[in-house]
Amino acid sequence: MISNSKIAIAGASGFIGKHLQHIFKDVVILYRSDNLEVLTKKLEDMDVVINLSGAPIVKRWSERYKKVLYDSRIDTTRKLVSVINKSDVSYFISTSAIGIYPNDRAHDESCTEYKDDFLASLCVDWEAEALQCQKPTAILRFGVVLGKEGGGLVKMLLPFKLGLGGSIGDGKMMTSWIAISDLLKMYQFLIDNKVEGIFNAVAPHPVNNEIFTKILGKVLHRPTIVPLPLFILKIIYGEASCILIDSKEIYPKRVLELGFDFEYPTLYDALEHIIH
Repeated sequence: MISNSKIAIAGASGFIGKHLQHIFKDVVILYRSDNLEVLTKKLEDMDVVINLSGAPIVKRWSERYKKVLYDSRIDTTRKLVSVINKSDVSYFISTSAIGIYPNDRAHDESCTEYKDDFLASLCVDWEAEALQCQKPTAILRFGVVLGKEGGGLVKMLLPFKLGLGGSIGDGKMMTSWIAISDLLKMYQFLIDNKVEGIFNAVAPHPVNNEIFTKILGKVLHRPTIVPLPLFILKIIYGEASCILIDSKEIYPKRVLELGFDFEYPTLYDALEHIIH
């Protein structure tokens, strides 16, 4: 899976950005510190811009760090869009998250109701800046991205391998996930078809945390009998614990309707591939 498009990536140093650099032949890296003149020069002859900019979200949110999260997404996207609009770039893909959706209900991209908290507000403002782009634009709302070199799975592997894995709380919260290989394939699909709008970057079969835990234990051949109380996560992450404990049952309706084919639609197959 290699694209012939000339791609510029903002936020290329992260888990997903590093993987994207492997599937594209001709990549230019955009840095948050680049001024308008430098960005303009870098975007000459570029076909596509992928925006992944943003400070790490899974970290305790002080008021000061909330500003870092906001500025690293909204201000960076605003600057980037202003340059894209004056360039010959033909397609823009920006980023958001399924944290924008309300909890405890099934949602696809037709949902226009958003959760009332900091993360959802951050996503709403981030998407609004991206949609100021005058070129064809897609926005991917990420679920939990599963890969061996980064993302949420890495933090889970050690305790599970030690036999210390278990459900979070009562295990009923839904987890909407996607294998990193399918996410990369989705980027390629969007670029090949130049489709616009909001797309949920999740696999078609979300599971609750109890099932996720049991499947991961089965793949690792380890017991999963040590539950993790919710209050522990709330002590560690404070308000940011919502990323780990909110129930998000999200479906990728739009990309499926366009004919996208997931290589790993079920969690067991995805974890077997990633881990083994």
